[in-house]
Amino acid sequence: MMLEPLSNTGALVLVASGALAALALYALGWWLLSRGPAMLRRLRPRLGESYVVTRGRPIHEWLGDRFPRLYPAVAGRLDPRHFRGLPLTLIAVAGFYLAVVFFGLVEAVLESEGIDAFDDWVVALVAPLRNPHLVKLFTGLTKLGDTATLAAVAIVATGFLWARGPTWGIPAVWIAIAGSQVTTWTGKFLIDRPRPPFLLEVTAWSPSFPSGHATGAMAVYGIVAYVIARDLPVYRRRYDVIYWTGVLIAAIAFSRVYLSVHYPSDIAAGLIVGGFWLLAGIAAAELLRRRPDGRQAPP
Repeated sequence: MMLEPLSNTGALVLVASGALAALALYALGWWLLSRGPAMLRRLRPRLGESYVVTRGRPIHEWLGDRFPRLYPAVAGRLDPRHFRGLPLTLIAVAGFYLAVVFFGLVEAVLESEGIDAFDDWVVALVAPLRNPHLVKLFTGLTKLGDTATLAAVAIVATGFLWARGPTWGIPAVWIAIAGSQVTTWTGKFLIDRPRPPFLLEVTAWSPSFPSGHATGAMAVYGIVAYVIARDLPVYRRRYDVIYWTGVLIAAIAFSRVYLSVHYPSDIAAGLIVGGFWLLAGIAAAELLRRRPDGRQAPP
């Protein structure tokens, strides 16, 4: 049974509600982040003399004496003072976790009826929200996530970084776009999941899982935002770049379900794959940004 399209008044209310939610989350996120450094400064002196640290020192000394080669290498991976320590370890752990979640989602798509029921439930929720004006809006928005647009973004970003720096961001951008596209198209044709029924004029020819738009948006826009924000002198500007890029990525991802060209699980898989390659790009950027002696590389 065909549903009546959302009225123009309802569409306006929906857009206004989304905008207000984005602004509210923006304010809440900044409120939390602006208080984080002060909390860390208060906690840092206490951590050094905490019970766990104090009781653990003899154990560290014993391990250092017992395993003079292995222990320093392991401890170095947990050192928060340099990127090759704890930050890189956390990125590797996060990347591994995303890979596990992705393969679990693949298994659910191939074998579980529960994921199909969830997809159908979300699709049923979105269906009454369609409106001709919003369809035009999301049709234009979704084009920001297609392969041609993402390639253009990568090329423009490369030219800008080559001309004005930092040049260490160039390999990171291409790692993100190349890795995300190869993974996405390999997954599409290996899994070969059919698309949902096309209800609008927007169509697609490739298999459905994972969403290439969600993957590319997360990886490409994410790494470009990171490279831009990384050396901004004002912390608030860094937050602005990262947050509004996240809003753009979420809007592109939602547009694929709104336009009935993807299931929600396709979008989730795409964001996971894109997140994996975003982490890979960040790791590459930080490693290239630093010289072996720890100094920042010139732009």
